[in-house]
Amino acid sequence: MTDESDLNALLKTDVPHSARLWNYLLGGKDNFAADREAAEYALALMPELVQSARANREFLGRAVRFLAGEAGIRQFLDIGTGLPTAGNTHEIAQATAADSRIVYVDNDPMVLVHARALLTSTADGATDYVDADLRDTAKILADAEKTLDFGRPVAVILSGILNFVVDDAEAQAIVTRLVAAVPPGSYLVISHPTEEVNGPAVRESMRQWNESGAAPITARTPAAIAAFCAGLEILPPGVVTCTAWRPDPAHPGITDTVSEFAVVARKA
Repeated sequence: MTDESDLNALLKTDVPHSARLWNYLLGGKDNFAADREAAEYALALMPELVQSARANREFLGRAVRFLAGEAGIRQFLDIGTGLPTAGNTHEIAQATAADSRIVYVDNDPMVLVHARALLTSTADGATDYVDADLRDTAKILADAEKTLDFGRPVAVILSGILNFVVDDAEAQAIVTRLVAAVPPGSYLVISHPTEEVNGPAVRESMRQWNESGAAPITARTPAAIAAFCAGLEILPPGVVTCTAWRPDPAHPGITDTVSEFAVVARKA
């Protein structure tokens, strides 16, 4: 039996974790003191960080609705899932198309425990989970293939995760391997922090995060984010602040420009 000290060591509760910090910013309760402290420090520098977190979540919802609806995608590989909250990928996809199949990928034990408990599928679709690091694309693809058919289009979702691969060449290689594994008609969805909005505060909050012992993080320019989509068709409106990606007039949500930028691209 795992005692409390073993569990704390496994979860590293004394070190901030991005999924738990994001959970705190989104109003969740699945976080620890170290996560809240890091979040409050960042919020002191960037009061708009809560808006950025929520705007990114709203972008994910719009992107998945578009993919499951207009684009006709029925398979989703969501890497760097984070802790379950409102508007999860499978809920949005299956509300549009009940037969959608979703595989979530994360390497945090707390995320995986919550995902297995809370992220359940419709009877017509499927939801599964892979315990893997983003860098281990071979494991991700092999395990995801148990649920997804890689002979049919797949939407690969990398929402707020590539920023944890600080080396540009390594990050590009990861995306290249994932895109190579899916057929034409597939899509790539990326959201990523930039310094385009409130740059000095973004840099300082990232410096503090990187000195905390947490997984290092980096911002990238819109041009660098676009480079991940090399060889793909970038859908309008291109690489933009996530609030500007196809806003829904019926549900405007957050409309302010935020530092999280987004892009959706199609493999021809």
